[in-house]
Amino acid sequence: MAVTLDSPSNYLTTRLRQAVNWGRQYSLWPLPFGTACCAIEFMSTVSSYNDISRFGAEAVRFSPRQSDLLIVAGTISYKQAPILKTIYAQMCEPKWVIAMGVCASSGGFYNNYSTLQGIDHIIPVDFYVAGCPPMPENLLGALVQLQEKVSREGLVPAGRRHTTGNGA
Repeated sequence: MAVTLDSPSNYLTTRLRQAVNWGRQYSLWPLPFGTACCAIEFMSTVSSYNDISRFGAEAVRFSPRQSDLLIVAGTISYKQAPILKTIYAQMCEPKWVIAMGVCASSGGFYNNYSTLQGIDHIIPVDFYVAGCPPMPENLLGALVQLQEKVSREGLVPAGRRHTTGNGA
């Protein structure tokens, strides 16, 4: 965005894509899907000490229709997989996903018949946060990287992303 100062009335010139993405990147509305200890770390992330509101993501929503960022924090079983897929489908476009912790990313140490070995088998994931459980600073780092990704996106119509279709 450029500000022109040589005229008597200052004005701002920019592209529509830049203005829309600026608004999107600083007004993310996260939906936490917490099933294990990573959800406790998410609660720590939204506390005043770590202050997620600095990044414009303090409006935590518990309805998928009011959120655009899904944070999956914890182990997902095959019984939970259709629920997670439905929640993702109900979110408004554009939407992003963060897999928080090794259980959401790869199943963690639960390598058995009932545990989904990574949520990327059923929904697309934008960022993976490592750790068991990950530190709040790691989640904030992923949020900053997501903001950078949002600032580079174009204006695309709804339905731009699809689930992968493999897995549960």
